Order: sequence, then structure tokens, then C-alpha cells
Amino acid sequence: MAALLDIRHLTVQFSTQGRLTKAAGDLSFVIAPGEVLGLVGESGSGKSVTSLAMMRLLPPQARTSGEILFSNGTGSARDLLQLAEAEMRGLRGTAITMIFQEPMTALNPVMRVGDQIAEAVVAHGGGSKNDAWDRAVAAMNDVAIADPARRARDYPHQLSGGMRQRIMIAMAIVNRPQLLIADEPTTALDVTIQAQILELLAGLRSRFNLAMLFISHDLAVVSQVADRVAVMYAGALAELGSKRDIFHAPAHPYTRGLLKAVPTLRSDRTRPLETIEGTVPAAHAAPPGCPFEPRCDFRIAECAQSLPPVVEVAPGHWARCPVVNQQGL
Repeated sequence: MAALLDIRHLTVQFSTQGRLTKAAGDLSFVIAPGEVLGLVGESGSGKSVTSLAMMRLLPPQARTSGEILFSNGTGSARDLLQLAEAEMRGLRGTAITMIFQEPMTALNPVMRVGDQIAEAVVAHGGGSKNDAWDRAVAAMNDVAIADPARRARDYPHQLSGGMRQRIMIAMAIVNRPQLLIADEPTTALDVTIQAQILELLAGLRSRFNLAMLFISHDLAVVSQVADRVAVMYAGALAELGSKRDIFHAPAHPYTRGLLKAVPTLRSDRTRPLETIEGTVPAAHAAPPGCPFEPRCDFRIAECAQSLPPVVEVAPGHWARCPVVNQQGL
């Protein structure tokens, strides 16, 4: 099956004080129709920058290179980075949509939520205002909001956090996209509501054959929703593989460190939790070699010299680590 999204060597840099600072570099991955790819990593690893580059929503000082090939069923893929703004605007909100971490800052506080969903329909030629309103109410019903016709007339402050996130999801699916980018969609919610949102997304995926890029720092959440997982560190792709590969046979030392830092029912409560020593380097101070090298217990001289290539360590399982490649750690 052809890829719905094919990102090839994507690099994002920002021009600051006369110099370019790399926020994401040499990223390559694909998402198939109906597939969920989890994108994980610490804060500052470049996850959100990657998603904004895909949507062409980066600020003017950003510089992007590489390719973001998107095939929306037309038989040929188009590079989103090369599209005119009018063409990109036609895809954004229809074929590709995005939901954000905190819906209260994404929703307009002085517009009824139904009008905000309907606005997404009208903006893409979805018929009259009455038709758009009916589709907005139907989308609210799709995301399991009770009495949607009445709640569509509410303002964001009248809704709970979980309901506001459902409104954001309704806005994202009302035009029946093929790809949904979910940037930390459950982080601001309590665990009960979080579980409901994850169940909702799973149902929408099945119902509409919806592909997703699910961005999170929560490994437990990603393990529930993703088919494959990409691990980022300091703007670089550290590891990519199936959910089973990443959680049961991690190859990169950073991935292993993340998993060891997560407490489980089997954790020894008499001992402190394991941590990864050090901090993520600032984008302007990234080392010339592997960005994880200063914090890695397995580092060798080669790690500090240049950014290692991504190598397939097992079928469909990729890692950017010369120690793994040479010694099979």
C-alpha cells in the first residue's frame, strides 16, 4: 500500500541573531492510510516543530528543507513544502487537520463552539451557513457530545476541559480528513477523561480510516494508540519501529533510558526511579555528533565525531546509533 505521508530528510532551522539554529534535522518516516504513528520524546526534542512544518504553520523566520510528500488519493504525491499557499490552504483543514494540547487557547472565547466548527466547513466551500451548522452538530454527535444541537450554542468557557477537547476533535474531523495530527491531545486532562478521548480517537480512526500522527511524551498513552513509534531526541530521529519493537526490544540507549524511567507495578519501591543523567542540549549548543552522546553510558569515540546514520537493525526497526550497529547492544 502506498504511503499517505512520506517525509524525507526534513530539516527545520530558525534564523536567530543572524545565524541558523536547527530545531529538527534529517527526519524521515512514512505514515500509511489508516495507520497511527506515535512520535515521542522529551520536551524540546522537536516534536511540535515537526508537526507545524507538516502543516506549513511555522513562523517566517523558519527555514525548511527536504520533502513532505502527501498523497490524498489522487494517485500522485505532492510535496507540501513546494505548494503555493493557496493550494496548501486547500489541504489544511480538509485532507490534513490538527488538534492541539490546550483547547482553551485554540478556541475563540467569544464564538459559540458550533459556529467555530461550522466556520471550518464554510471556509472550504462546504455549502450554506445552515448546511455548515448541521454538519457541525453532526460532528459534535460523532465525538459523543450529548445533546449536540443545544451544546453547539455554548461558548468554550461553558464546557469542561474534556468537552472542549471533543470540540477540537469535531472541528478536525468535520471535513473528513485523511490525516490527523494530534499534538499532546490528552496531556491537560485527568486520567479518566484521557481514557475517554483515546477511546474516541480509536473509534474515529476505525470509522473513517483515519491516519494519525500522535505526538506525546507519555509512553503509556502511545503504547495504547500507536501502530509504530518514532523516538526523537534533540531534533533528530533516534529510533523508529513497530510498537512491539520499541517497547519490548528497544535498540537506542535513549529509548531504553526512557522506558527504564517509567515506573511499573514491578518496580522496586525501595529504590529510587532510574533517570537519564543530564539534560537535552539547547538547539544552538547541540554537539557535532550524536546529540545523546554526552548523556549516553555506551558512547564511543565515533559518537562525538558526526551524526550517525539511521540503520535498520532488524526488519522494519531503525536506530541512529553506531554502538548498536557495531556491537548489537
